[in-house]
Amino acid sequence: MARKTTHATSPRSGWRKSSYSNGDGGSCLEVQDHHPTAVPVRDSKVPGGPTLLVPAAGWFAFVTAVRDGSL
Repeated sequence: MARKTTHATSPRSGWRKSSYSNGDGGSCLEVQDHHPTAVPVRDSKVPGGPTLLVPAAGWFAFVTAVRDGSL
């Protein structure tokens, strides 16, 4: 199960914006790579806000389901 935690980061901390995000200030998701057991996810409009930690296997399953259209 995912959990929330506060996670202060700097601009050079490895966060990357979703390829589905756009520049008009809409819903923007950022993820941080290179974590072996979890994928940190946050709202790009609130970089100092809470971070959702999703287990790596669950994130992989989610992304796969989105890509193949089963979600």
